[in-house]
Amino acid sequence: MLRVMDVRDRMYRAIRRYFHDKGFIEVQTPVCLETPALEHFIDAQPCGNKYLRTSPELHMKRMLCAGASKIFQMGQCFREGEKGRLHNPEFTMLEWYRAYADYTDILLDTKILISSIIAEVMGTKIIPFGSRKIDFSGQWDCVSVSEAFLLHAGWDPLKKFDQDRFDVDLVSKVEPALPRDRPIVLKDYPVEAAALALLSEMPVPHAERWELYIGGMEIANAFSELTDPVEQRSRFEECAVFRASRGMPVYQLDEAFLAALEKGMPRSAGIALGLDRLLMLLVDADNIAQVIFD
Repeated sequence: MLRVMDVRDRMYRAIRRYFHDKGFIEVQTPVCLETPALEHFIDAQPCGNKYLRTSPELHMKRMLCAGASKIFQMGQCFREGEKGRLHNPEFTMLEWYRAYADYTDILLDTKILISSIIAEVMGTKIIPFGSRKIDFSGQWDCVSVSEAFLLHAGWDPLKKFDQDRFDVDLVSKVEPALPRDRPIVLKDYPVEAAALALLSEMPVPHAERWELYIGGMEIANAFSELTDPVEQRSRFEECAVFRASRGMPVYQLDEAFLAALEKGMPRSAGIALGLDRLLMLLVDADNIAQVIFD
């Protein structure tokens, strides 16, 4: 565990150095909230008459609305019922946001950041992970959701979406088929799986969203951010109906966030990156419990 603590410390130092060198401001937002973000399959942990945050996303977006342009935050997040080899109810998240940017800009950030961390902490561009070695020296693979599902599941969820089939096939067919010896990006999600992402009509309607996989693990989730307050309210309301229909807790709408969007948020992009999973890669751990001091 002492080695894990040391590597985590050096990883944090590398992260802060990267963002400070790029002109980002490190910010801090509340952990205990009255209104956690409404998302289809993420449950918030109650904390008295409030909730522990599942993500700092909405507060950080309010900062963009207030004029911030480049911000990042590392901190604890919490999700009810998430426990397993890659999940823990309490975990560490890195999030950063750029005004006047889109998801391709965030992808470039991510490539440079992770390459910097690997080089600084590990001193090499090829690291062992389980029975394989992961090579960070070359180009990252980038494949669309349509391409991946057609190849590995035999259908295109962008043309005819089925939520349950999408979720099952993603976990059982697509993710296991992704290469594990190099980073790979799965991009351009169905509009029904947009979450808080901006929609694009070209070449076919899709969400400007990507997820990064390394060593078989989903490491990060990035968007070109939705900035339309009317569309955002509509998505929250749709999500509330969906959760209620499945007997899941329904949280109040975050009216402070929606009011900030009403005042205006510039074209922006952001990302959430799981630091415990990234640390698993650095220390060659098979279970998230091996990198969390519990």
